[in-house]
Amino acid sequence: MSATLDNATQARSGKGHKDENFPVASHLIHPRNRGAILAFYDFVRAGDDVADHAELSPERKIALLDRLADALTGEGPPDPEAEPLKRELATRGLPPTHALELLDAFRLDARKTRYDDWEDLIAYCRLSAMPVGRYVLDVHGEDPAVVWGPSDAICAALQIVNHLQDCAKDYRRNDRVYLPRDVLARHGVTVEALAADRASPALRAVIRELAERTMGLLDEGAVLPDLIADLRLSLEIAAIHRLAVVLCRGLMERDPLSESVHHGKAGFALTALGGIIATLARRPLRGRVLRAQALRVANQEGRR
Repeated sequence: MSATLDNATQARSGKGHKDENFPVASHLIHPRNRGAILAFYDFVRAGDDVADHAELSPERKIALLDRLADALTGEGPPDPEAEPLKRELATRGLPPTHALELLDAFRLDARKTRYDDWEDLIAYCRLSAMPVGRYVLDVHGEDPAVVWGPSDAICAALQIVNHLQDCAKDYRRNDRVYLPRDVLARHGVTVEALAADRASPALRAVIRELAERTMGLLDEGAVLPDLIADLRLSLEIAAIHRLAVVLCRGLMERDPLSESVHHGKAGFALTALGGIIATLARRPLRGRVLRAQALRVANQEGRR
């Protein structure tokens, strides 16, 4: 198939934004911003589908990703997967930087299947996850100096939660292992353990250690909803953060090889609602204070 697959559209998996583990541009987001976020998602989804395609060689994947990048920047012919985002960027005066960084992550997926340590994994998340949050914040006109830091922490955590939930699937389908080599070695585990029907106690310990470290990222990013000026976006992020915390705790207790870690629809909604209510309750005073503090720190660092 790889010899006849000529564009990213032909590699599409059929997966859409409603199939993701976390909300993507839910109706909490103001309608004036949902289109820009969904255009970004669709572009990124096309690139991700290329990177995950089982019948494409690494070289072919990279060639198709390069075509998407060139279509978005105007350096190559138009591509239907790039045109909606290209229009949104032009309308809003935003650069393609965040989307291009995601394509760099997919190029990495095409040629790299193992990660040495936590720092190596976070470096991947800088390309594969952090640009998503930054783009959404930019679309809403939020101050990067105030919000990008905690957003980066949450986005990296969401990415790693997905890696832990899907660790067996990633290994079996793409021979891709995001569990760092040093953590596996510390617990005496080889990647072949991911092919089992159930996780061994040692593999469970690996997943638990990584989930605990990911919880630290979520703690670091917990302040983000209170720093965001746009109320609707603040509530969306509060819901996502609460869902991620519950999933991360689940990964400390359950085996993702043999058990579902994700919520059912009712649990999903109730968990998200809890995050929204908690944010609404504390936001009026705490949000103003924290935003002022964050802006003051950012200004001080800018003068150094």
